[in-house]
Amino acid sequence: MTTTSQTATRTINAPATEIFDLLSNPERHTEFDGSGFLRSAVKSQRITAVGDTFRMNMEGPHMGGEYQMDNHVSGFQPGILIAWKPAPAGTEPPGWEWLYELKSAGSDSTEVSLTYDWSKVTDKEILKLVSFPLITGSQMDDSLAALASAVNG
Repeated sequence: MTTTSQTATRTINAPATEIFDLLSNPERHTEFDGSGFLRSAVKSQRITAVGDTFRMNMEGPHMGGEYQMDNHVSGFQPGILIAWKPAPAGTEPPGWEWLYELKSAGSDSTEVSLTYDWSKVTDKEILKLVSFPLITGSQMDDSLAALASAVNG
């Protein structure tokens, strides 16, 4: 059976509300990027609802250097869940999604699960361009470690 998603989990010593505050602010996403692709947010505003979109400047050899991605918010429950589906700027999402789930693990700690799901990618051109998973489990662990540092920093 082909794997089409991966999840990393970490307990972070901070309340879910503080972690969610950071996750919902695209200006701070570079602080917890374990992929190394994110460069900066483009005139972004805080994420407030499903349907919001935020643009990021990125760079990576898989896209031939610098590029921009529009992230279409697909899940939003304050303090519980936030998710988005990336797409090359100006296009519709081709099928992969990033999902953060937050579960209280006590008054000052939260279990954070980060899921990278590419199960809905069907575009043959995208599949030629990108070898899924593009982000490794280790890079996802790095993202959660950086998220812990950012929220506690």
